[in-house]
Amino acid sequence: MAVPKRRTSRSRRNHRRSHDGVRPVQVQYCPQCNEPVLSHRACPHCGYYQGRTAIPMAAEETTRK
Repeated sequence: MAVPKRRTSRSRRNHRRSHDGVRPVQVQYCPQCNEPVLSHRACPHCGYYQGRTAIPMAAEETTRK
């Protein structure tokens, strides 16, 4: 069985792990209601996407506390 001859240095180990970092989520804002929205998705708040209403939203009947 193969066994490493020398201990892997911190520098070599960290160079190998350089692509493992978590990238932040790209957030954009809806031009209609200015709520944060993931890119290439319809706005969950107003249903707006690419200049038109993609998802018809029902009127809010519930009151928020």
